[in-house]
Amino acid sequence: MQNLEKRSKMNTILLIRHATPEWIRPDPDYQKPPGPSLSQQGQQEAQALGIFLQEAGVQKIYTSPLKRCLQSAQIAATVTGAPMKILEGLSEQLPEEKREDVLQRLRPALQEAFRASRESGPVALFTHGSPIVYLLSELGMQDEEIKSLRHYDYSNPLPPAGAMRASRATNDGAWKFHLAYVPNQVAK
Repeated sequence: MQNLEKRSKMNTILLIRHATPEWIRPDPDYQKPPGPSLSQQGQQEAQALGIFLQEAGVQKIYTSPLKRCLQSAQIAATVTGAPMKILEGLSEQLPEEKREDVLQRLRPALQEAFRASRESGPVALFTHGSPIVYLLSELGMQDEEIKSLRHYDYSNPLPPAGAMRASRATNDGAWKFHLAYVPNQVAK
């Protein structure tokens, strides 16, 4: 009973960047569905990420519908046993979209994640580099801190299959951030 009470007062959201996709594609529509599949390396990263998420107690997984996120989330969900839900709002930023456009579609996904986290424990959002930048900002991370994170491939704030933990003790408390998971080949 005490654990349930603790869960209801704590929000924990893990922002996950999809695992490594097949970068070489004949079509240029990386941002549009279905997008590239995971590479063999990406499949291994997603498996290891699933083990981390299981150990982190993730209770629900939300994912972008793009193939690289969907496959990453499916592999992780198989490992964790957590249910998975596709949310269109977590899709990659399209070339014609402005920051506010992306935030407008991310906010409902974030609100759903807040509710699920309060009700059952940690949740994971599988998405892409640009949406992660906007989510971090939306949760209150300072621009300078976000800028300092953007040293991974393509100036992303997380490596492929990386996880940023955002947590807060109350609904109106400040979010605390922690780079929670970096795949072994990046961490070396």
